Amino acid sequence: MSGNLSDHMLGRRRVLALGGGAAGGAVLAGASLAGASTTAATDWVRLPVVSANIGRKNLGARKDAIHDVRYCDSGHRPLVGWQEIREGDGDNQEPADIATYFGSAYQKPFLHDDKAYREPLCVPTPWKIVARTRTFVHGGIAGVTPSRWINEVVVRHTSHPTLEFALINTHYIAGAYNGGRKPALRDKWDLHKQKHKARVLAHHQAGRLVIWTADTNNPGFKKATGMAAEKQVFATGIDRINWLPGNGNVQLQLVSKKTVDMRVDGHDAHVAVFRIRLA
Repeated sequence: MSGNLSDHMLGRRRVLALGGGAAGGAVLAGASLAGASTTAATDWVRLPVVSANIGRKNLGARKDAIHDVRYCDSGHRPLVGWQEIREGDGDNQEPADIATYFGSAYQKPFLHDDKAYREPLCVPTPWKIVARTRTFVHGGIAGVTPSRWINEVVVRHTSHPTLEFALINTHYIAGAYNGGRKPALRDKWDLHKQKHKARVLAHHQAGRLVIWTADTNNPGFKKATGMAAEKQVFATGIDRINWLPGNGNVQLQLVSKKTVDMRVDGHDAHVAVFRIRLA
C-alpha cells in the first residue's frame, strides 16, 4: 500500500512533508521531558520509518537496495534503522553507499561507531538528534553471531522543540527462535529481549513516545514491553516496527505500510508511514 497519500485521506489537518533539503548508559543527557505538559498543538508532520536488514548474499544488489530504501516514500525523507551493515561487506562499501544516498540532509548515528556499527540509524532534517546511546547486549560467538547492541536516539523537530520522540534500532541473534531453533542460544536472545524492553520502558516512563525497528529473528515476536499500549505495524515475519505512546503530549498515527524488495537476500525493507504532532 502506497505511503504517498492525499491530504484528504489524512484528515482535515495539513500534513507537513519531512523537510525540503531535508557502552551505553540509561540516562540520555539533555533529553528530559520533565515539566512538559502544556504545549501548543501543531499540524501533522509526515514521518516515514523503515527497518532495513541489508543482508549478506547477493552483494551486487546492495547499492540499489540502499537507493530504494532512501526513496521508498516518494518526495519524503524516511528515518531508517539498518541491520547487518558491514557484516557481509568485505569491501566496506555499505557505509559509503549510505553516505551517498543519505546525504548532507541526514545525520547517520553509529554508522562509523567502533563497536555498534552494524545497526546504524539515518535521521533526516528537520529532525535534530539531541541524545544518543548504545547499549551492549552480549558478546559474539565465533561462527555464530557478532556482539549485539541496541542503538537509540532522541530526536526533536527543529521548528517545534517539544515535538520529540525516541527511535531505537537493534538486531537479535539468529537461530534461537527461528532457523535451527537451538536452545543453547536462547539465553542470548532472552537477554536481548530483556534489555530491549528496558530501553523502551526507560523512554516511556520519561513520558516520551518510542518507535523501534528491529530484525527480531523470531517470527512469533509481538511486543518489546508486553504492554497493551504498544502497537505493531507488522504482525508477521521477523522484521518489525512497533511504537509505544508516551504521556500523550505527542500523538502518532499510522497512515500506511508496505515492504520494499531489496533483492539481497530474504529480507524486505519494512516501511511504516506515520503522522506525528503535538496534541
